[in-house]
Amino acid sequence: MFRTSDIVLIAVMVSAAALTFKTKREAEEQLAAVHKIQAQIRYEEDTIDLLKADWSLLTQPSRLQKLAEIYKSQLELEPVSARQIIGLDDLPAKPLTIEDLSSERLGGMADSSGKESMGNDPVVTGGIVQ
Repeated sequence: MFRTSDIVLIAVMVSAAALTFKTKREAEEQLAAVHKIQAQIRYEEDTIDLLKADWSLLTQPSRLQKLAEIYKSQLELEPVSARQIIGLDDLPAKPLTIEDLSSERLGGMADSSGKESMGNDPVVTGGIVQ
């Protein structure tokens, strides 16, 4: 028959084998996770390289010059002149309010400057009807 020491020894061996199997399985799972992350890194690096190539193609001076010529000839666009740019001295000293403007300039809108309700009309804020 088995002695107590033999049973204890067998139990220790079985538990050591189970612990070894568990450790090996966890290591394989972590290795698989590392491989997955490395594959994702390679994919992201390839995507970045592709975007850099696209950017260098889109910003070539010859291509930009060709687009400028197309826009000027076909769409009849002109470059910005210095007269279109306003200097700091030309800006008003303070922002104008509704009361500062005449009702003729706004087509009669200055008379109803939000002090009274406009009835059942929807309130428009930022292009969204509320």
